[in-house]
Amino acid sequence: MFSPRTSKQGTCTQALHPVGHEPMPPTIGTNVLGRKVLYLPSFFTYAKYIVQVDGKIGLFRGLSPRLMSNALSTVTRGSMKKVFPPDEIEQVSNKDDMKTSLRKVVKETSYEMMMQCVSRMLAHPLHVISMRCMVQFVGREAKYSGVLSSIGKIFKEEGLLGFFVGLIPHLLGDVVFLWGCNLLAHFINAYLVDDSVSDTPGGLGNDQNPGSQFSQALAIRSYTKFVMGIAVSMLTYPFLLVGDLMAVNNCGLQAGLPPYSPVFKSWIHCWKYLSVQGQLFRGSSLLFRRVSSGSCFALE
Repeated sequence: MFSPRTSKQGTCTQALHPVGHEPMPPTIGTNVLGRKVLYLPSFFTYAKYIVQVDGKIGLFRGLSPRLMSNALSTVTRGSMKKVFPPDEIEQVSNKDDMKTSLRKVVKETSYEMMMQCVSRMLAHPLHVISMRCMVQFVGREAKYSGVLSSIGKIFKEEGLLGFFVGLIPHLLGDVVFLWGCNLLAHFINAYLVDDSVSDTPGGLGNDQNPGSQFSQALAIRSYTKFVMGIAVSMLTYPFLLVGDLMAVNNCGLQAGLPPYSPVFKSWIHCWKYLSVQGQLFRGSSLLFRRVSSGSCFALE
């Protein structure tokens, strides 16, 4: 099965795009049709700006809790595999097996979903801290300076629920990603990939080179999983965006308050707001960042 997605907000630059912090004005460019459109600064231009304002250390805001979050997630998944070992994965040998292996795919995806949800829940508090550390760049704040002190502040101001704001959309995104990716890859491999295609020179039959009978089909199937993972991760990006916005919304930081963001009542309210503004995919692109028609970024 394709491995679960990871959050794109791995650097300060990638975290500031989704929250709508655009300190540099858009520039006029042309699209593939030759029409003039407004483009926001790319990832690299934005990174140079952060270095100018905050120094190189500014690019690594929130790195410590992010690394701790990733490590905790990895350890959790490894521990769960030891406690609940997965069943032996059956090797599919022909197209007929692929057509009848849906039950196996459902079972494997359910197991992967269980591990991903548990690891996500345990690591989410550190993800919240990491996001808040990064978006402090917007208001030049220093409210969240370390993991332990951040834990104390969140618990004091918001209680236990403060560590899990934005968790639900993240979990939903993970579930949709896993099922969408694995089921699409299964049906494409089962009904569109032809096992009779051989990679032998000159189109030799399978009997003349049995060792390579399914090598090309297996290679195609491995690429199918990879491509489906990219496609589905793009479609489920709004869940990631909403979860990250809720993690910083109304937490006392400028990035989570007007004019950068309304105070959302729930993640559904946040989703509806972004949908109306045409910004559900805000920050999904690193290079070609077009200004949407409903954009209302706060420019400095």
